[in-house]
Amino acid sequence: MKITEHIQQAKGSLFSFEVLPPLKGEYFQHLEANISKLLEYKPAFIDVTYHQQEVEFRELDNGTIEKKTVRKRPGTVGMSAAIQFKTGIDVVPHIICGGFNKEDTENALIDLHFLGIDNLLLVRGDPVNNQKYFIPENTGHSHALGLVKQVADLKKARYLDQELENSHPMNFCIGIAGYPEKHSEAANHQIDLKNLKDKVDAGADYIVTQMFFDNQKYFDFVKDCRDMGINIPIIPGLKALATKRQLMTLPQTFHIDLPEELVKETLKCKNNAAVRELGIEWGIAQSRELKAKGAPVLHYYTMGKSDNIERIVEAVF
Repeated sequence: MKITEHIQQAKGSLFSFEVLPPLKGEYFQHLEANISKLLEYKPAFIDVTYHQQEVEFRELDNGTIEKKTVRKRPGTVGMSAAIQFKTGIDVVPHIICGGFNKEDTENALIDLHFLGIDNLLLVRGDPVNNQKYFIPENTGHSHALGLVKQVADLKKARYLDQELENSHPMNFCIGIAGYPEKHSEAANHQIDLKNLKDKVDAGADYIVTQMFFDNQKYFDFVKDCRDMGINIPIIPGLKALATKRQLMTLPQTFHIDLPEELVKETLKCKNNAAVRELGIEWGIAQSRELKAKGAPVLHYYTMGKSDNIERIVEAVF
Protein backbone atom coordinates (compact mmCIF):
# COMPACT_ATOMS: atom_id res chain seq x y z
CA MET A 1 0.00 0.00 0.00
CA LYS A 2 1.21 3.49 -0.77
CA ILE A 3 2.09 5.88 2.06
CA THR A 4 -0.59 8.30 0.87
CA GLU A 5 -3.17 5.50 1.03
CA HIS A 6 -2.13 4.66 4.60
CA ILE A 7 -2.70 8.29 5.53
CA GLN A 8 -6.01 8.57 3.72
CA GLN A 9 -7.39 5.47 5.44
CA ALA A 10 -6.09 6.29 8.93
CA LYS A 11 -8.40 7.41 11.73
CA GLY A 12 -5.60 9.13 13.61
CA SER A 13 -1.84 9.63 13.60
CA LEU A 14 0.14 6.66 12.31
CA PHE A 15 3.52 5.43 13.52
CA SER A 16 6.60 4.72 11.39
CA PHE A 17 10.34 4.57 11.83
CA GLU A 18 13.63 4.56 9.95
CA VAL A 19 16.42 1.98 10.16
CA LEU A 20 19.98 1.73 8.91
CA PRO A 21 21.04 -1.33 6.90
CA PRO A 22 23.38 -3.54 8.97
CA LEU A 23 27.10 -2.99 8.67
CA LYS A 24 28.83 -5.18 6.13
CA GLY A 25 29.31 -8.63 7.66
CA GLU A 26 26.31 -8.44 10.02
CA TYR A 27 23.23 -10.61 9.67
CA PHE A 28 19.64 -9.54 9.01
CA GLN A 29 18.79 -11.06 12.39
CA HIS A 30 20.82 -8.30 14.07
CA LEU A 31 18.46 -5.68 12.69
CA GLU A 32 15.44 -7.91 13.25
CA ALA A 33 16.23 -8.26 16.96
CA ASN A 34 16.76 -4.52 17.28
CA ILE A 35 13.35 -3.59 15.87
CA SER A 36 11.26 -6.57 17.03
CA LYS A 37 9.52 -4.68 19.85
CA LEU A 38 8.73 -1.74 17.59
CA LEU A 39 6.94 -4.12 15.24
CA GLU A 40 4.46 -4.92 18.03
CA TYR A 41 3.05 -1.38 17.66
CA LYS A 42 2.15 -2.04 14.00
CA PRO A 43 4.10 0.64 12.14
CA ALA A 44 2.45 1.79 8.93
CA PHE A 45 5.81 1.66 7.14
CA ILE A 46 9.56 1.37 7.72
CA ASP A 47 12.18 3.50 5.97
CA VAL A 48 15.53 1.95 5.02
CA THR A 49 18.37 4.42 4.48
CA TYR A 50 20.94 4.23 1.68
CA HIS A 51 24.63 4.85 2.30
CA GLN A 52 26.94 5.62 -0.59
CA GLN A 53 30.58 4.68 -0.72
CA GLU A 54 33.12 6.40 1.49
CA VAL A 55 36.78 7.13 0.93
CA GLU A 56 39.34 5.99 3.49
CA PHE A 57 43.08 6.67 3.61
CA ARG A 58 45.29 3.99 5.15
CA GLU A 59 49.01 4.10 5.85
CA LEU A 60 50.82 1.01 4.56
CA ASP A 61 53.85 -0.67 6.13
CA ASN A 62 56.17 1.05 3.64
CA GLY A 63 54.89 4.46 4.74
CA THR A 64 52.83 5.23 1.64
CA ILE A 65 49.17 6.23 1.85
CA GLU A 66 46.56 4.05 0.19
CA LYS A 67 43.24 5.50 -0.91
CA LYS A 68 40.40 2.96 -0.66
CA THR A 69 36.72 3.25 -1.51
CA VAL A 70 34.39 1.24 0.74
CA ARG A 71 30.66 0.70 1.27
CA LYS A 72 30.12 0.14 4.98
CA ARG A 73 26.35 -0.36 4.84
CA PRO A 74 25.36 -2.05 1.58
CA GLY A 75 22.10 -3.91 1.12
CA THR A 76 19.36 -1.28 1.14
CA VAL A 77 17.35 -2.98 -1.62
CA GLY A 78 17.83 -6.48 -0.19
CA MET A 79 17.07 -5.29 3.34
CA SER A 80 13.92 -3.53 2.17
CA ALA A 81 12.72 -6.65 0.38
CA ALA A 82 13.53 -8.84 3.41
CA ILE A 83 11.60 -6.60 5.81
CA GLN A 84 8.56 -6.40 3.56
CA PHE A 85 8.60 -10.14 2.83
CA LYS A 86 9.12 -11.24 6.45
CA THR A 87 6.86 -8.73 8.21
CA GLY A 88 4.29 -7.73 5.60
CA ILE A 89 4.95 -4.08 6.50
CA ASP A 90 5.43 -1.60 3.69
CA VAL A 91 8.99 -0.38 3.29
CA VAL A 92 10.37 2.89 1.95
CA PRO A 93 13.91 2.53 0.59
CA HIS A 94 15.85 5.75 0.19
CA ILE A 95 17.14 6.59 -3.27
CA ILE A 96 19.95 9.14 -3.38
CA CYS A 97 21.83 11.06 -6.04
CA GLY A 98 25.32 10.27 -4.74
CA GLY A 99 26.93 7.19 -6.25
CA PHE A 100 24.31 6.79 -8.99
CA ASN A 101 24.13 7.94 -12.57
CA LYS A 102 20.71 8.08 -14.21
CA GLU A 103 20.96 4.57 -15.63
CA ASP A 104 22.00 3.17 -12.23
CA THR A 105 18.95 4.87 -10.74
CA GLU A 106 16.63 3.46 -13.37
CA ASN A 107 17.99 -0.05 -12.88
CA ALA A 108 17.59 0.21 -9.09
CA LEU A 109 14.00 1.35 -9.57
CA ILE A 110 13.32 -1.57 -11.90
CA ASP A 111 14.59 -3.97 -9.20
CA LEU A 112 12.35 -2.36 -6.59
CA HIS A 113 9.38 -2.50 -8.96
CA PHE A 114 9.92 -6.23 -9.57
CA LEU A 115 10.13 -6.79 -5.80
CA GLY A 116 6.72 -5.19 -5.27
CA ILE A 117 8.10 -2.17 -3.43
CA ASP A 118 6.13 0.90 -4.45
CA ASN A 119 7.20 3.58 -1.94
CA LEU A 120 10.36 5.68 -2.16
CA LEU A 121 12.05 8.53 -0.35
CA LEU A 122 14.12 10.58 -2.79
CA VAL A 123 16.95 12.69 -1.35
CA ARG A 124 20.13 14.13 -2.75
CA GLY A 125 22.32 12.78 0.04
CA ASP A 126 25.34 14.35 1.73
CA PRO A 127 28.80 14.87 0.26
CA VAL A 128 31.13 11.95 0.95
CA ASN A 129 33.77 12.49 3.61
CA ASN A 130 36.45 13.72 1.19
CA GLN A 131 34.18 16.29 -0.51
CA LYS A 132 33.50 19.83 0.67
CA TYR A 133 30.51 20.11 -1.66
CA PHE A 134 28.28 17.46 -3.18
CA ILE A 135 29.60 16.21 -6.51
CA PRO A 136 27.22 14.09 -8.62
CA GLU A 137 28.26 11.12 -10.69
CA ASN A 138 28.84 11.68 -14.40
CA THR A 139 25.30 11.88 -15.91
CA GLY A 140 23.90 11.66 -12.38
CA HIS A 141 21.50 14.03 -10.66
CA SER A 142 22.79 17.08 -8.80
CA HIS A 143 19.60 17.55 -6.77
CA ALA A 144 16.63 15.52 -5.58
CA LEU A 145 14.45 17.40 -8.07
CA GLY A 146 16.11 15.41 -10.86
CA LEU A 147 15.31 12.16 -9.06
CA VAL A 148 11.68 13.18 -8.65
CA LYS A 149 11.41 13.98 -12.35
CA GLN A 150 13.00 10.66 -13.33
CA VAL A 151 10.65 8.64 -11.14
CA ALA A 152 7.68 10.68 -12.36
CA ASP A 153 8.70 9.85 -15.93
CA LEU A 154 8.81 6.13 -15.10
CA LYS A 155 5.30 6.40 -13.69
CA LYS A 156 4.36 7.39 -17.26
CA ALA A 157 6.49 4.59 -18.80
CA ARG A 158 9.13 7.08 -19.98
CA TYR A 159 12.47 5.29 -19.74
CA LEU A 160 15.93 6.65 -20.55
CA ASP A 161 15.94 4.55 -23.70
CA GLN A 162 13.19 6.31 -25.61
CA GLU A 163 13.18 3.62 -28.30
CA LEU A 164 11.80 0.93 -25.99
CA GLU A 165 8.61 -0.67 -27.24
CA ASN A 166 5.71 -1.84 -25.06
CA SER A 167 7.27 -0.24 -21.97
CA HIS A 168 5.23 -0.44 -18.78
CA PRO A 169 4.82 2.25 -16.11
CA MET A 170 6.01 1.91 -12.52
CA ASN A 171 3.57 2.82 -9.79
CA PHE A 172 5.75 4.49 -7.15
CA CYS A 173 4.64 6.77 -4.31
CA ILE A 174 7.26 9.52 -4.07
CA GLY A 175 8.42 10.93 -0.75
CA ILE A 176 10.81 13.87 -0.36
CA ALA A 177 12.57 15.59 2.54
CA GLY A 178 11.51 18.89 4.09
CA TYR A 179 13.44 21.13 6.46
CA PRO A 180 11.50 23.07 9.12
CA GLU A 181 14.72 24.92 9.99
CA LYS A 182 15.85 25.35 6.34
CA HIS A 183 18.24 23.19 4.35
CA SER A 184 21.79 24.14 5.23
CA GLU A 185 22.65 25.01 1.62
CA ALA A 186 19.56 27.12 0.88
CA ALA A 187 20.16 30.88 0.80
CA ASN A 188 17.08 31.51 2.93
CA HIS A 189 13.84 29.93 4.11
CA GLN A 190 11.78 31.24 1.21
CA ILE A 191 14.12 29.79 -1.41
CA ASP A 192 14.13 26.51 0.46
CA LEU A 193 10.31 26.45 0.28
CA LYS A 194 10.46 27.28 -3.44
CA ASN A 195 12.80 24.34 -4.01
CA LEU A 196 10.40 22.11 -2.10
CA LYS A 197 7.45 23.37 -4.17
CA ASP A 198 9.36 22.55 -7.36
CA LYS A 199 9.67 18.91 -6.23
CA VAL A 200 5.99 18.77 -5.33
CA ASP A 201 5.04 20.20 -8.72
CA ALA A 202 7.32 17.61 -10.36
CA GLY A 203 5.38 14.75 -8.77
CA ALA A 204 6.23 14.27 -5.07
CA ASP A 205 3.38 12.72 -3.05
CA TYR A 206 4.40 13.39 0.56
CA ILE A 207 7.08 15.08 2.69
CA VAL A 208 9.05 13.77 5.68
CA THR A 209 10.78 16.44 7.73
CA GLN A 210 14.27 16.63 9.12
CA MET A 211 14.32 16.05 12.88
CA PHE A 212 13.33 18.93 15.14
CA PHE A 213 12.96 19.31 18.90
CA ASP A 214 10.58 22.28 18.99
CA ASN A 215 7.12 21.45 17.68
CA GLN A 216 6.40 25.07 16.86
CA LYS A 217 9.01 24.84 14.11
CA TYR A 218 6.99 22.03 12.53
CA PHE A 219 3.67 23.87 12.87
CA ASP A 220 5.19 27.01 11.32
CA PHE A 221 6.73 24.94 8.53
CA VAL A 222 3.39 23.32 7.68
CA LYS A 223 1.71 26.73 7.57
CA ASP A 224 4.45 28.15 5.35
CA CYS A 225 4.12 25.16 3.02
CA ARG A 226 0.34 25.57 2.79
CA ASP A 227 0.77 29.29 2.09
CA MET A 228 3.18 28.31 -0.71
CA GLY A 229 0.55 26.00 -2.22
CA ILE A 230 2.14 22.76 -1.00
CA ASN A 231 -0.83 20.61 -0.02
CA ILE A 232 0.57 17.08 0.21
CA PRO A 233 0.95 15.32 3.61
CA ILE A 234 3.83 16.57 5.77
CA ILE A 235 5.15 13.94 8.18
CA PRO A 236 7.16 15.11 11.21
CA GLY A 237 10.50 13.36 11.76
CA LEU A 238 11.51 12.83 15.40
CA LYS A 239 14.70 11.84 17.22
CA ALA A 240 15.20 11.15 20.92
CA LEU A 241 18.19 12.87 22.51
CA ALA A 242 20.45 10.20 24.03
CA THR A 243 23.83 11.67 25.04
CA LYS A 244 25.30 14.98 26.16
CA ARG A 245 27.61 14.95 23.16
CA GLN A 246 24.57 15.21 20.90
CA LEU A 247 24.13 18.79 22.10
CA MET A 248 27.06 19.46 19.77
CA THR A 249 26.82 16.74 17.12
CA LEU A 250 23.13 17.05 16.23
CA PRO A 251 23.25 20.81 15.44
CA GLN A 252 26.57 20.34 13.65
CA THR A 253 25.47 17.35 11.55
CA PHE A 254 21.82 18.20 10.87
CA HIS A 255 21.93 22.02 11.09
CA ILE A 256 19.16 22.28 13.67
CA ASP A 257 18.61 24.32 16.83
CA LEU A 258 17.96 22.71 20.20
CA PRO A 259 15.46 24.43 22.53
CA GLU A 260 17.04 26.29 25.44
CA GLU A 261 14.98 24.35 27.98
CA LEU A 262 16.17 21.00 26.58
CA VAL A 263 19.79 22.15 26.60
CA LYS A 264 19.59 23.38 30.20
CA GLU A 265 17.98 20.17 31.45
CA THR A 266 20.51 18.06 29.55
CA LEU A 267 23.45 19.92 31.09
CA LYS A 268 22.01 19.16 34.55
CA CYS A 269 22.12 15.41 33.89
CA LYS A 270 24.88 13.55 35.75
CA ASN A 271 25.44 10.95 33.02
CA ASN A 272 24.19 9.76 29.66
CA ALA A 273 21.70 7.38 31.28
CA ALA A 274 19.97 10.44 32.74
CA VAL A 275 20.15 12.20 29.36
CA ARG A 276 18.51 9.20 27.74
CA GLU A 277 15.61 9.35 30.21
CA LEU A 278 15.24 13.07 29.58
CA GLY A 279 15.25 12.44 25.83
CA ILE A 280 12.48 9.88 26.21
CA GLU A 281 10.36 12.26 28.31
CA TRP A 282 10.89 15.06 25.78
CA GLY A 283 10.05 12.73 22.91
CA ILE A 284 6.83 11.59 24.59
CA ALA A 285 5.74 15.20 25.15
CA GLN A 286 6.57 16.14 21.55
CA SER A 287 4.76 13.11 20.17
CA ARG A 288 1.62 13.61 22.23
CA GLU A 289 1.28 17.23 21.11
CA LEU A 290 1.87 16.37 17.44
CA LYS A 291 -0.63 13.54 17.63
CA ALA A 292 -3.21 15.74 19.37
CA LYS A 293 -2.85 18.35 16.63
CA GLY A 294 -3.38 15.88 13.83
CA ALA A 295 0.05 15.07 12.42
CA PRO A 296 -0.58 12.37 9.79
CA VAL A 297 2.29 10.13 10.90
CA LEU A 298 4.91 10.30 13.64
CA HIS A 299 8.16 9.14 12.03
CA TYR A 300 11.08 8.21 14.30
CA TYR A 301 14.77 8.17 13.45
CA THR A 302 16.22 5.19 15.34
CA MET A 303 19.87 5.75 14.28
CA GLY A 304 20.49 2.01 14.72
CA LYS A 305 19.11 1.83 18.29
CA SER A 306 15.45 1.46 19.16
CA ASP A 307 15.00 0.94 22.91
CA ASN A 308 14.33 4.63 23.61
CA ILE A 309 11.94 4.86 20.65
CA GLU A 310 10.11 1.81 22.01
CA ARG A 311 9.49 3.65 25.28
CA ILE A 312 8.13 6.69 23.44
CA VAL A 313 5.88 4.69 21.14
CA GLU A 314 4.58 2.61 24.05
CA ALA A 315 3.52 5.79 25.84
CA VAL A 316 1.94 7.45 22.80
CA PHE A 317 0.31 4.73 20.68
